[in-house]
Amino acid sequence: MSMDGLKRAAAARALEYVGDGMRLGLGTGSTAKHFVELLGERVRTGGLRVIGVPTSEETRADAERCGIPLTTLDDIDRLDLTVDGADEIDPALSLIKGGGGALLREKIVAAASDRMVVISDDSKWVQTLGRFPLPIEVIPFGLAATKRAIVAAFDAAGVEGEITVRKAKDGHAFVTDGGHWIVDAHLGTINDAERLSWLLNPIPGVVEHGLFIGFASAAVIAGAQGVRIVDRP
Repeated sequence: MSMDGLKRAAAARALEYVGDGMRLGLGTGSTAKHFVELLGERVRTGGLRVIGVPTSEETRADAERCGIPLTTLDDIDRLDLTVDGADEIDPALSLIKGGGGALLREKIVAAASDRMVVISDDSKWVQTLGRFPLPIEVIPFGLAATKRAIVAAFDAAGVEGEITVRKAKDGHAFVTDGGHWIVDAHLGTINDAERLSWLLNPIPGVVEHGLFIGFASAAVIAGAQGVRIVDRP
């Protein structure tokens, strides 16, 4: 099965978590896109009644195209379930997210959900987070000072690596849906992701980071041997 086929298989299995009448957080990225498409099919042809909160403008457009009714967190207070992808997943179901640039909205939606299910192909499963560059969403103003504070947090967490400003296809700085920039930290290995998350949180200029600790309750992972479910220990 192709990589795209694995992503779709994980997305299809995640539909089993969706019940009629649910309020859903809709993730962003290539795997989440499959989930939105398959969910839309169930809505259009199966009469499934759900309402979704998208985590990006891209997902909003996909959901509207697929016929999924949408709302916002201003209009409802809690979500029953969020289904989203990840760039890395470790055995504790700690995640690195943000490769698509939607980490801020993704974390807001995940935090407002009773449950988060992560879907991926098995290339995203790692024993230790850090191989994928850690996205950190930042305010452009005072970026040099923010980067110095980030490096100090890395030192305190016992990690190190290059920090680069993410570029868009036109060569200019990538701008998130919230109007911020992203710096990617190439750390290699993060032995204590929870401590690093705690150290990054209070830095002025850091809007959010891509370490999702304690959010995912289950992961649906598709590989050559089939689809497996991993529940958080």
